[in-house]
Amino acid sequence: MFVAKNPIDLSNTQTSNCVYVLQLLSSQGSAGGRVGGIGERKVIRLLRFEQEQGLWTKAGEWDEPELENLELPYHATGLSVLLPDRTERVVSGVIDEDFVNAYNESFR
Repeated sequence: MFVAKNPIDLSNTQTSNCVYVLQLLSSQGSAGGRVGGIGERKVIRLLRFEQEQGLWTKAGEWDEPELENLELPYHATGLSVLLPDRTERVVSGVIDEDFVNAYNESFR
């Protein structure tokens, strides 16, 4: 799951952005997934990437147990990511400046 401050455009060399990548471990129901929203999603790794003038850098990485109380953006949906060749990929995520700011405060 991705949580971004601004739309993710890997071909743009002029903007800045902050993107968190949440690696999730989902508890599974009998059908092999989160049945009807029932189940638990647990973040097992969190990565922060920052973009300045088109250059992306890895700005941090955290693992359990530091992520125990991490609030998840349950309003995440399909998020378009523009790749350097201008093709598009859809990932699970959200553009939410408030979440990014909260994560920035928690993970310095």
